[in-house]
Amino acid sequence: MRRAYPWSMVNVACARSADRDPAALLRGLRADLGGSEPALIAVFASPVFPLSEVLSAAQAAFPSACVIGASTSGEFTHEGDGKSSVAVFAVAGELRAYGGMASGLAGAPEAAVETALRGMPSELVDFPHRVALVLLDPLAGHGEEVALSLAGRLGDVPLVGGAAGDDLAMRATHVGLGERAESNALVVVTLFSRSPFGVGVCHGHEPLSKPLRVTRAEGNVVLEVEGRPAWDVWVEETAARSAALGLDPEASPGAHLLRFEAGLRAGGEYKVRAPLDKREGGGISFATPVPEGSVFQIMEADTKGQIDSAVEAARRARAALGDAPAAGALVFDCICRKLVLGDAYVDAVRGIAETLGAVPLAGFETYGEIAMNAGDMSGFHNTTSVVLAFGRD
Repeated sequence: MRRAYPWSMVNVACARSADRDPAALLRGLRADLGGSEPALIAVFASPVFPLSEVLSAAQAAFPSACVIGASTSGEFTHEGDGKSSVAVFAVAGELRAYGGMASGLAGAPEAAVETALRGMPSELVDFPHRVALVLLDPLAGHGEEVALSLAGRLGDVPLVGGAAGDDLAMRATHVGLGERAESNALVVVTLFSRSPFGVGVCHGHEPLSKPLRVTRAEGNVVLEVEGRPAWDVWVEETAARSAALGLDPEASPGAHLLRFEAGLRAGGEYKVRAPLDKREGGGISFATPVPEGSVFQIMEADTKGQIDSAVEAARRARAALGDAPAAGALVFDCICRKLVLGDAYVDAVRGIAETLGAVPLAGFETYGEIAMNAGDMSGFHNTTSVVLAFGRD
């Protein structure tokens, strides 16, 4: 368990670099903090950088900080996004941070959650605001189970976070705490603050089809919808819109599925489930399991909707701060959104920063997002923007 203690008013600094030596990046971060010691350091590193090495350098540079990190499929700050780089977020001031890590996520998700939370306080005197930050290995599975288990154990505490990436290789993703980085693992940080936190969640998808039911599924593959091959139903339900857009689903199944994803009702909103590819026999593989019996609608996302939804997530986070201005933000944004937006992705990132008041932010392109907050969608998400804003008194 690592702890960090408050020093002054909340202050956020962020930086991104493709330099193989992180020393200069960390020196610049310290300068931007103006001498304040950070409570939390978050490192988001391309898989070309061994995560443990970057974490170790950050922990050595800021020994009193709670240092966490994840491998990524893209890294960004308020200044722009890129690949093969490291983005670092630091927050100092009226904060305390407690971090825990557990391995064995694939085989025992409940035990991993219990281990990661072990020893964490449930409240701190004079620190009335609390949020839990979560990083996990998505290739171990259980993203939804982790979110629900954490919510059950922590009670009415907002959850935010992301699933690590590996530049779409889908071979190995890593998360870390302190100098330790592992696959098949989970990291949880509980943050306490005298200033408020703001959480915003939005995805920009709109329902296109009628409600449909999964009638046969195995793992993360939906085999049948309404008793028919899932792919046949997808093509049929999107035929008119595909024709209008000039899309050929048979020529490029992956691109077609990226445009038309699945939405599961969650209160008055939808949770998005990202279909990845067509399988032999007409099944569709998903980034997250969609169990038999699930009722969903096929959704559509376009460039404008993706940018507008990122801005809306920031607006919701800003509104949750009340009268406090934002000091900065952490952002968890799905790699699918980058694939949809292409070069326009930077417009979404900059829109988030501007909506929060031209503040510094950092984040990474994930394989899934975690958000549970009163009044928002709950659980594990795909193709969604999740914004955690830090308030400044």
